[in-house]
Amino acid sequence: MSGKSFIAQLRTKPEKRDELIRLQVEMKQLVHAQEPDALVYELFQSDEDPDLFVCVATFRDDAAFDHHMQIDFHDRLVPPIFDCLAEDMTIQFYRSLN
Repeated sequence: MSGKSFIAQLRTKPEKRDELIRLQVEMKQLVHAQEPDALVYELFQSDEDPDLFVCVATFRDDAAFDHHMQIDFHDRLVPPIFDCLAEDMTIQFYRSLN
């Protein structure tokens, strides 16, 4: 089976921008350290709009994505990340082509 990826767009409340960055950087560090089947996990901030972020992640397969969704630090970090948002996150899923 091919890899599973997502691209999530997050718009933060301006006063919560630093907190969102802190939380997402912690998430990124933990993903890289503890999830060997997470091939990519990156956060990007827009040059034109400092409150707009994109998170890009690629997992080896569906099992790796499911593992990510259930890992302890995901459950700890996602609720406060959502509290930083000015609007609902948008997320799209993709498959890599062999």
